Amino acid sequence: MAASCFGAVTFLGIGLMGSRQARRLLDAGYRVTVWNRSREKAEALIPFGAHVAETHSEAAAGADVVILMLENGSIVTDVLFAQGVAEALQPGSILVDMSSIKPAEAQDHAKHLAERGVQHIDAPVSGGTVGAEQGTLAIMAGGDEQAFSRVKPILDVMGRAVHVGPHGAGQLAKLANQIIVGVTIGAVAEALLLAQRGGADPAKVREALRGGFAESRILELHGQRMVDRNFVTKGRSVTHLKDLDNALDAAECLALDAVPYTSLTAELFRDLIDNAGDLDHSGLLVELERRNAVAR
Repeated sequence: MAASCFGAVTFLGIGLMGSRQARRLLDAGYRVTVWNRSREKAEALIPFGAHVAETHSEAAAGADVVILMLENGSIVTDVLFAQGVAEALQPGSILVDMSSIKPAEAQDHAKHLAERGVQHIDAPVSGGTVGAEQGTLAIMAGGDEQAFSRVKPILDVMGRAVHVGPHGAGQLAKLANQIIVGVTIGAVAEALLLAQRGGADPAKVREALRGGFAESRILELHGQRMVDRNFVTKGRSVTHLKDLDNALDAAECLALDAVPYTSLTAELFRDLIDNAGDLDHSGLLVELERRNAVAR
């Protein structure tokens, strides 16, 4: 489906991720209306062809597709149902929520939007700001497969979109992603700490492990940040902790009693934030150093 044939697209939430995603849609030729609570962030897209709406409801009115990229589930719920966006959506339109929220919240949103004749896709992402800028995000989509097919050309501009199941399944896939990423960050940090304590050079250990069974994007990117001690935030620890807490909540709802890796990783992130602040999530090394009384 060509951009010129699709109609109006609205993007709500022009933050670090949303600004880059909306820019890709504009560059691909889509007519995009944007809104952000901090208006200046939305206005930064005007030179690229975006129309800035005064309110989120105004932005949503008349749009064929409305994309959300907001901070958490409670904000999504508030924007949709307390602040009037759901009422502004036209029957037959599709709401694509790319925020990372609880699966149960996504299912509830889908149910209430369906009552208004609006289709819903939950499509959280992984890949960070680099992936958003380059259009290489991993996009995990839940909802009606026909609705997904309709919006897939739009999603493909932003990354690689895969339909993984019914409403809420996209959020479950994102939680699975965050479990794997969080646990692996912890494993890399612990391994490099062990190597250093024994007298090995962590940078050389990381280099030696590259290409073996321990190879991963986490060892490549986050391992390098640990070696460089560069914990300037690219992936927020508070956001990762939110996702892990959502995973624990989902596990409880699904009667999974034993999720020890998720539980421990959430505990490590919680203590990291309490003791060192909202570092990049590769800063999990700092918490392990604290627990082992490693002087820095």
